[in-house]
Amino acid sequence: MDLGLKDRVVLITGGSVGIGLGVAKNFLAEAAKVVICARDSKRLKEVVLNLQKEYNTNDVWGVPCDVTKQESIVRLFEFIKDKVGSIDILINNAGSGSEETNMEAPDEKWYYYWDLHVMAAVRMCRLCVPLMGKTHSEGVIINTVSLCATQPLYYEPIYNVTKAALNMYTKCLAEELIKHNIRVMAVSPGLVLTPDWYKTAGILSKKEGITEEQYFEKIAKSMTPIARYASVDEIAAFYVFLASSKASYCLGTNFHVDGGAMRGIS
Repeated sequence: MDLGLKDRVVLITGGSVGIGLGVAKNFLAEAAKVVICARDSKRLKEVVLNLQKEYNTNDVWGVPCDVTKQESIVRLFEFIKDKVGSIDILINNAGSGSEETNMEAPDEKWYYYWDLHVMAAVRMCRLCVPLMGKTHSEGVIINTVSLCATQPLYYEPIYNVTKAALNMYTKCLAEELIKHNIRVMAVSPGLVLTPDWYKTAGILSKKEGITEEQYFEKIAKSMTPIARYASVDEIAAFYVFLASSKASYCLGTNFHVDGGAMRGIS
């Protein structure tokens, strides 16, 4: 299926690893042009070189950026204006788990994750929207929310709350921007085999005296009817579909891609 994404310019935050990197690869496979940003400049440089070789293209750029800092986001867009010129698709993907208790988490931790999950998206959209529609008629913004925004995990209340706020921001922004022909949506992944999960499994499996494989199987069976984790590519392909004209009637929705892990309906 031709998704009509050739030469579309895509900006992906948190694009050097995990879901973000998978999304970048799927867009490149569709002959899109991709800008990825991440904090780790060394890893970012290596990833970009590998992507250029794998997809035989120079239309992939890496820009170091800490999305919790306004000045870093401004520098990112200065690069885009100078080197790329426009943006067609924005993927607000940067984020991380938190792990704390409500009673013990300091204000500083709340503020950090608020900046990472909510204000980063707000600031990225403010700067990105004026660059949309310059080369193609439609713009697309997809925010990575989480299953935890609607079905929280008890051990990371800050992550749950800030991702829920990002979900509401998505809905509000969708209503505001559709008159400019910009579609806004969210994706809520469930269990995905990312490097973060491998790191977690390595630590917790040792504590429980089981192997990593046994730990993954235990969590998957307890949390999902499908009884397995998703691959990064399974999740990434859905982002690319939503960004395409094949999903042109999708707007303002938070799509759960979670193997049935969401226990309720909405």
